[in-house]
Amino acid sequence: MDAGDPAGDPAGEPAAGDTAGDPAGGRDPLLFLQTLQTLWSTRELGQLREEAQRGFATLEDPLAALLDMLDSSRGWRGKGPSLEAWVARELKRCLQAQLCPGPARGSPGLKQLQARAVKLLAESPPGLVEPLVSIFQLQDADRSPLLAHVHRLHQEGKFKEAIVLGAKLRLQADLDVEKMCIPLLLQDKADLVERYVDGFPDLQRRLLALMDSWCQPGFDIRVVARRYPQTTLRLERLSPRALGRQVLRLLEQHGLDPDLCPNVVTQQRLAALRYLCYKRLVERSVSRESWAEHVQSLAGQDQWLQEQLLQLLASHDDAALVAQCALDLLLPEERLPASVAAELRQLRIQERTAEAPLEDGKDDYYQLPIPREHLHFLASWEDLARHQEELLQPGQVVGMDLEWRPSFGAGGRPRASLMQVAVEGRVFLLDLPRLSSPAGGQAPQAFFRLVSRLLTDPSITKLGYGLAGDLRSLGASCPALAQAEKQLRGSVDLLQVHRQMRAADRPAPGVDGAAGPRGLSLLVQQVLGKPLDKMQQLSNWDRRPLCEGQLVYAAADAYCLLEVYWALCREPARFHLSGDLARSLRLGRGERVGPGELPPLQKALTSPQQVPAGEDAAPEVPARAFRVVCDSMLQGLARRLRCLGIDVLVLATGEDHRRAAEVARQEGRVILTSGLPYHKLRAQVGAGRCLSVDCSLKARQQATAVIRHFNVRVTHSDIFSRCQACNCHQYLKVSKDVMKQLVWLSGHPEGPSGTGDEAAQIKDERETGSAPEEAPGGCTYEPSCRWLEEEDLQSRVPATLGDGTRLQLSGVPAGVLRRPGLRHFYCCTGCGKVFWEGSHLGRVAENFREVLEGVPGSHEPSRAPSPASSPS
Repeated sequence: MDAGDPAGDPAGEPAAGDTAGDPAGGRDPLLFLQTLQTLWSTRELGQLREEAQRGFATLEDPLAALLDMLDSSRGWRGKGPSLEAWVARELKRCLQAQLCPGPARGSPGLKQLQARAVKLLAESPPGLVEPLVSIFQLQDADRSPLLAHVHRLHQEGKFKEAIVLGAKLRLQADLDVEKMCIPLLLQDKADLVERYVDGFPDLQRRLLALMDSWCQPGFDIRVVARRYPQTTLRLERLSPRALGRQVLRLLEQHGLDPDLCPNVVTQQRLAALRYLCYKRLVERSVSRESWAEHVQSLAGQDQWLQEQLLQLLASHDDAALVAQCALDLLLPEERLPASVAAELRQLRIQERTAEAPLEDGKDDYYQLPIPREHLHFLASWEDLARHQEELLQPGQVVGMDLEWRPSFGAGGRPRASLMQVAVEGRVFLLDLPRLSSPAGGQAPQAFFRLVSRLLTDPSITKLGYGLAGDLRSLGASCPALAQAEKQLRGSVDLLQVHRQMRAADRPAPGVDGAAGPRGLSLLVQQVLGKPLDKMQQLSNWDRRPLCEGQLVYAAADAYCLLEVYWALCREPARFHLSGDLARSLRLGRGERVGPGELPPLQKALTSPQQVPAGEDAAPEVPARAFRVVCDSMLQGLARRLRCLGIDVLVLATGEDHRRAAEVARQEGRVILTSGLPYHKLRAQVGAGRCLSVDCSLKARQQATAVIRHFNVRVTHSDIFSRCQACNCHQYLKVSKDVMKQLVWLSGHPEGPSGTGDEAAQIKDERETGSAPEEAPGGCTYEPSCRWLEEEDLQSRVPATLGDGTRLQLSGVPAGVLRRPGLRHFYCCTGCGKVFWEGSHLGRVAENFREVLEGVPGSHEPSRAPSPASSPS
């Protein structure tokens, strides 16, 4: 119900009189209001609207009449719905539909009305502000009283209302952007802030400078947060990494100079240096030349970054390899650890290289099975014409891939440098810089026609690994192919197939998914027995001519897709693929696609076959007895595991990963990590107590994989037995009447917000803070926790528990309090978050149906046991 819907007893009735009014001089607005009052009290909304439209037509000046109504009544000044607010919104609608005349912009009469409206604005609730601004065109009125009203809202802690009104009145240039935006950023309302500065380049720059200042080393956001003690803040979303991503996105979106944000740029470069050091010193999967080139371009002459680089190098144990890196970067010997400096001197004397050990294991990697002369580098329209027939052979299967120079998160989609197309027995390497320029030339036209025909021919099965992303990069590099992803017909994304294989949680024998390769390289190892050699992956693909190693690497990246596809066709059951999937895979190799038939794998992938637990299966563990600790990159996984009743601790952003091992040993927890520190952590806690989580999977898939890996028994009664936000397992039950009282006392009205936005209200009522009404199997959410007692409350205003936990009452939508049949609410004693019965339980039960149905006794209707009795 909107703030102006007919409900309640509006105050301030007008004086009685002739309701017909005076036709000659226009209807008396107060008598008109009295007529509407009768219909308002009977809740006859249809008749009320018809009478209002007739009345507006008979009023001599509808705008002045509205102000007279507001001056004569005080009903709209309180909380809750009012007839006057409804009339204002209805008049706004009629003016927009031109059902009654409005004033001319800038007319003297309008200016007088604006002055009256501004005086009322200071007392207006949010639901009346928006129609007043629109009806009286207040964005063109005297700015001083408008600014005063915005400042008053801000001082009262109504930060959202202040920034929304400031934007509606176009007052941004006269308001302090930092003052207006800081509290909204602290509340994780960045979308409002972005809309506020939209169209104001100077404000956009100042906002980005502010956000960048929060990313400087050593900055503590809690210092800023202390200025807003009465506001519910979400500081976990304001880590330097999260802020950095927002800043980079906004820089690209607004086309601003990255030099505006030196802290974010430095943070980004440091992250890239860490990544490169890991690739070179731990994985040893990048060549010396590529590594040195990238590191020098990132660190440059920045003394702070150079110091960080030295610390990164000094933290690794392989002194010989670090010395080789120092030699490639020409680092001064006096700034290196003594052991590295000694190795460096030996390298200079003996002129030896550390690259040889990296080259020794070539036989351990996938080898391109075709002769070198069957690799064709195409750089002109003549090259394309010569091989067009081979590339566009109907009914064949082709592997497609792209290469580009690494940008290390510099923003935007990278510009592709090379496109690989593999057919049986041959690989074609298309030189994109040469073939895509000059625009309108013969080569770009020929390239566009060939690629378009290849993508749109449904008889040619296109293989890729993350094919959609590659096509978006192709479109960004070649504007003529901007719609390439939409044009694609007849494709198989082996990334999706790989996810089905990983969901079965049965990697190929001898494959360590965390310690070994990832992505396509892992798929190649699991299917063909050897991983891809990724040594050239981070090389400079813009360089011409490409070196021999780059050409062979690029060809192997595309040709391996064909070999994986054929192997899956031959032995689908070995990789836990379903019968339907196996049939569609087989179709691609030896059979032609007939008229009207779908090409291979055009149907949606089915779920992997269930793998029965073998003799070596892990012993079953109840969900509430299973305890884990996650790193900060697995927030989504943590929430879903908590949703299933599992005890999950999450490391704080920036917290050392060694803390995970310490917690795991002290509290008997299993470590879940996003990958990079896996080796060190596993060594500290032992086999079976540390799992590397595949970050390419969605959080729900990750949770399913963890449950299967550790054989966790999850029942319906486990769902929502633990708070997703803070991990607490103790709740208090609150009756609807008590909740209404607490909400009202906190200053959040039971009634509607008064914005008139019914869609927003409906959305509020479906917030995921709700617990479910009924789940499959007849299970309802009704934990046997005890009722909230008066002695549990330290204070009612604000509603605070005895331990100081403040109840998060602002998260309870007004519509939920009026929902028929809703009996009570649940409050988490750890963080104060409020839950209620809704549809969320059914969704969670459906999302995890496989693991719920796959355990004994999970189908019987059950009641959630008391959170107080849950294992800790």
